[in-house]
Amino acid sequence: MLKPKVLVVVGTRPEAIKLAPVILRLRQDSRFTVEICATGQHRELLDQALDHFELIPEHDLSVMTDDQTLASLTARTIDGLAELLRRTTPQLVVVQGDTTSAMAGALTGFYEHIPVAHVEAGLRTSDKYSPFPEEINRRLIASIADINFAPTVGSRANLLREGIPAELIHVTGNTAIDALQWTIARPYDGGVSFRAVTGENLEYDQLLGTRVILVTAHRRENHERGIDDICTALTKVARLPGAQIVFPVHYNPNVRRVAIARLGGISNVHLLEPLDYPSFSRMLNLSFLVLTDSGGVQEEAPSLGKPVLVLRDTTERPEGITAGNALLIGTNHRAIEEEVKRLWTDDARRLRMARVANPYGDGRAAERIHNVLAGRFFSTQV
Repeated sequence: MLKPKVLVVVGTRPEAIKLAPVILRLRQDSRFTVEICATGQHRELLDQALDHFELIPEHDLSVMTDDQTLASLTARTIDGLAELLRRTTPQLVVVQGDTTSAMAGALTGFYEHIPVAHVEAGLRTSDKYSPFPEEINRRLIASIADINFAPTVGSRANLLREGIPAELIHVTGNTAIDALQWTIARPYDGGVSFRAVTGENLEYDQLLGTRVILVTAHRRENHERGIDDICTALTKVARLPGAQIVFPVHYNPNVRRVAIARLGGISNVHLLEPLDYPSFSRMLNLSFLVLTDSGGVQEEAPSLGKPVLVLRDTTERPEGITAGNALLIGTNHRAIEEEVKRLWTDDARRLRMARVANPYGDGRAAERIHNVLAGRFFSTQV
């Protein structure tokens, strides 16, 4: 019997981080052939993440262009993937999450009559424009996928409500926790200096003995009014005693332009180039609290006992809100400022958020995914 070939599609840093544990686990099983296709949707950040896990793509579509539109990105990705699938004939396409690369990978697999497995299936806000375009991407993938790896029982319930057969859904936990545990357990060799977007580089020792507020903001729906309001709030929050704000700034020019203009001259606001994954994990572990519009950070921070303020109006990860790890506060600058001040002074409130068990996983998601795929191809659980 020929080894089943699994093609794993990755386009962005979060996809690479969350798929790396699956790739590494499958490659431990000599019965599989596993190949990686990098679409290059986020070139620099994707390469950083793959390098961290010592993964080299067998295929690279390099679809990224300046000022690309969603339509042009989608068309180039589908064209490139269609040619690749016809040439390499995998028995399974694996996609993760809700990016354009993931949606294109699933759709192209469907076009070529190749089964599709979806890691992190079933996340929903029920608002098709929030997050945009991710909410529609994930709904499209669910309608195509032959295997759905749901991170939580809530995600499974979402899929069942949409008519996905129960036998096509497997609750695994989120592979982000696998990746974080793998990273934290390894020696950190990323150095102690972080490259600044403006001004002097940030030295790690500058943060010791301070209260670090780690900020990430990149969502498309926050590119206009949202990022401006977030920056307004940060100008006020920076006045809190002992505060050091660390803001790795996404490469997107809509985010960079506003962040530099509004925050570039404040001495304790550190606008950094995007951190590689081990450096970000280290910064997350050091932080006092986290402000983010990122889905992945909502999952990772509770594993390290960090309270999260979610800078969005909706979230497809309600488990953290329900458990008490996180608060959904939107991007209104007054709401952000008030909630940060509340956590700054109310230790009991902050510790309650920090002590909640992580609802997103136990670090064994990749193991469960491997078992399901081994059972599919070899009629046995391992």
